[in-house]
Amino acid sequence: MNLPALGLLLTGIALNAIAQLLLKMGVNAVVASAGAFTFTRENIIPIGFKLATQIPIIGGLTCYAISVVVWILGLSRVDVSIAYPLLSLGYILNALGAWYLLGEPLSIQRWVGIGIIIVGVYVLARS
Repeated sequence: MNLPALGLLLTGIALNAIAQLLLKMGVNAVVASAGAFTFTRENIIPIGFKLATQIPIIGGLTCYAISVVVWILGLSRVDVSIAYPLLSLGYILNALGAWYLLGEPLSIQRWVGIGIIIVGVYVLARS
């Protein structure tokens, strides 16, 4: 795998992780204003509208769309058996981003999981 191909894959992974964090921020804003919700016949339109008009959710969906294009470009240059497992790096980015941006806890078990993912990605990348 060459550097430009790796760059495309890592960009796609980062955009995907950013999308997840933005979606969570958007839904947190709706929950903060409307409380926890479930979709029912009565509230699907008002809650759906609140969700659809949240800037973080719009940003997250935009990041998803861009990440798909970037990912396809990366797949055109790298075997899917190498590229797809690299998506697990997104778990690390999301855990760190959720801890830093959203105040979610990073327990010892999560750190151990992150370490296992790093080792797995390293072994995979060396193959």
